[in-house]
Amino acid sequence: MIAVFADLLERLAFTPRRSLKLAHLAQYFAATPDPDRGYALAALSGNLDLRTVTPSLLRGLVAERVDPELFALSYDFVGDLAETIALIWPETATTENPALSMLVHELRDTPKTQLPARIIARLDSLPPAHRYAYLKLATGGLRVGVSARLARQAVADYGGLELTEIEELWHGLTPPYESLFHWAEKGPKPVSAARAPFRPVMLSTPTDAQALGALNPADYIAEWKWDGIRVQAVSDQGTRRLYSRTGDDISRAFPDLLDALDFDGVIDGELLVRRGDQVGPFNDLQTRLGRKQVSARLRESHPAALRAYDLLLWQGQDLRDQPLSARRAALDSCIATLDPARIDLSPLLPFTTWTDLAKLRDTPPDPVIEGLMIKHKDSRYLAGRIKGHWFKWKRDPMRVDAVLIYAQRGHGKRSGYYSDFTFGLWDNGQLVPVGKAYFGFTDAELKDLDRFVRNNTTDRFGPVRAVKPEKVVEVAFEGLNRSPRHKSGIAMRFPRIARIRDDKSARDADTLATLIALLDQSP
Repeated sequence: MIAVFADLLERLAFTPRRSLKLAHLAQYFAATPDPDRGYALAALSGNLDLRTVTPSLLRGLVAERVDPELFALSYDFVGDLAETIALIWPETATTENPALSMLVHELRDTPKTQLPARIIARLDSLPPAHRYAYLKLATGGLRVGVSARLARQAVADYGGLELTEIEELWHGLTPPYESLFHWAEKGPKPVSAARAPFRPVMLSTPTDAQALGALNPADYIAEWKWDGIRVQAVSDQGTRRLYSRTGDDISRAFPDLLDALDFDGVIDGELLVRRGDQVGPFNDLQTRLGRKQVSARLRESHPAALRAYDLLLWQGQDLRDQPLSARRAALDSCIATLDPARIDLSPLLPFTTWTDLAKLRDTPPDPVIEGLMIKHKDSRYLAGRIKGHWFKWKRDPMRVDAVLIYAQRGHGKRSGYYSDFTFGLWDNGQLVPVGKAYFGFTDAELKDLDRFVRNNTTDRFGPVRAVKPEKVVEVAFEGLNRSPRHKSGIAMRFPRIARIRDDKSARDADTLATLIALLDQSP
């Protein structure tokens, strides 16, 4: 029922701890029958193929029922479109509690011309909390702090299953996942219908010079950590797929790389944009991410390539139980048979001591390198983060002192706070926006920042507030790219607010020239 689903979304949105989110999900799966729980799982994991309900459609519907100025003021205060509509939609005497599966079928099967009337009828029949869940279901923007992997982990916890087993079957299953839940309740294990399935990836843990000092460098190999996207390239009986490290199928955005997967096996590596020997910045790769179609012009200007790290399967043989040294030798041989313009080998770095490796880390040969990967030679390929096997030693983040200039309300549990901040640097006496950040601060710091925004607003632009240029924050980021889309001409990579600098005045903040000077140092 939509009431139970609405209650689940509220619990998830206001539960910060991962363990409690998993408990809420497991309880929901146990108490909710098929097919509703399967459709809930599909919604949470982003696998519901519903007719798209756009923000413009919803705005048009609410404009027919609510005064536009009242809605604009309410939206500015609430900060979330679905929540605003759910709260402001006029009450009616009719109250229904339809099954989640019924709503899914309606949204999926109703003809496009009839969909607005169908949505209106549903909004009229639901109380506010249920309207909110319905609109989130319709738009696909749940924003409750649950990733697709966390949702799958909840199923594993519910059924006492291994997450890795579920992930290897996942791409052969379809909503409402009745065979999956039957298996979780001690039924037979479903047989995946998918070719080229995803295999859960092995992950690294952060390290530093002090932690490495306790290890024997002779037991490890090292290679560069490139600023791309970790992917798994799979070719299986003519079916070729490209997966992100979380198991999302991103094949459609990179057809040129799929064409180069002329092998039978699974390669683990880094997805990059590469022009000859030159690796493009992450911004180049981001241009292609998420696209459903890629033009020939974009493929030519931003060619996709794979830098291979590891070999999981090859010509029907599963290599994951073999030590890394053996897998690496096999990888050397298989790469020699592939198109070097599309797939090349990640080179191993020569070092004897950790000091040698530290010198390499501090002077990388390419600005797109963001650090080092360090791997135990005897490590088997095991899913997840295995202590002591693989490490990442990233370069220290860059930092600047910037001034807050705009703020916007957050979503989900943050919808009551201004938590998305735009900051700027000085350029010829003016503050120029250089980036946005919405994490890095503690809950207590968030409340302080929210209070500052409310008490120092100078102008409003819909849900965005301009604030007095008085609050200085230290912004940490991983790198910089030139970007004509930004007024400053520069885009930051992974910016976050590292510290609130109440000890500094706005005039002490850094300049745009300081940021531009960092471009040459940017990984």
